[in-house]
Amino acid sequence: MRLLLISNSTNAGEAYLEHPLQHIRTFLGKNPVNAAFVPYAGVTISFDEYTDRVKTRFSEIGHTIRSVHESANPLEVIENADVIVVGGGNTFHLVKLMQANGLIDAIRKRVQSGTPYIGWSAGSNVACPSIRTTNDMPIVEPDSFNVINLIPFQINPHYLDANPEGHAGETREMRIEEFIEANPGMFVVGLREGTMFLIEDGSIRLIGPRPARIFKKDIKPYELEPGADFSFLMH
Repeated sequence: MRLLLISNSTNAGEAYLEHPLQHIRTFLGKNPVNAAFVPYAGVTISFDEYTDRVKTRFSEIGHTIRSVHESANPLEVIENADVIVVGGGNTFHLVKLMQANGLIDAIRKRVQSGTPYIGWSAGSNVACPSIRTTNDMPIVEPDSFNVINLIPFQINPHYLDANPEGHAGETREMRIEEFIEANPGMFVVGLREGTMFLIEDGSIRLIGPRPARIFKKDIKPYELEPGADFSFLMH
């Protein structure tokens, strides 16, 4: 499998998809590809507008996008794509519509047979075994929290260390510690903004300017820098 799992689409002060665009270019290679785009995480943006934004950026690096919502048969778009791209937004909305259109199993089969997969934010969440480490509000109720299950660990995108001044509620770390207490066999990675995982043929590499934070029950949370060995996550 080949996966590019990106924490976020846009860094503060940058254009849309600016920080990952060159990594996407490298990941896809020089030959033009036809990518299937899943825009279902969009809620306050229309699927048409969302797709146009992604099409514009991908066209800059020589690739075409076709959204699943543009076809009466979304599965056909997935089946005929060279690459599968799942955008960010609300993870629960994304999963509900992926389930309704039968895309989860179809995407899993395509990616496991070698079709490259790119996801950011919610699109990275759905590559995990479940969406139970998303940051999003459950604005709709999917049939299940189980998703594509391309990797054996959980990602928390947009991971933040800060506890805002005046905020007395749980920090992000406290929320993840609740998860690992309830799910003691599972690793969770706090994937900070501007970073991503490149996974190819079972190897995994962190790309970006910031370390990732590693969580597992009975292990004190710790940091791993880009260039460190993350292979334990894939077992």
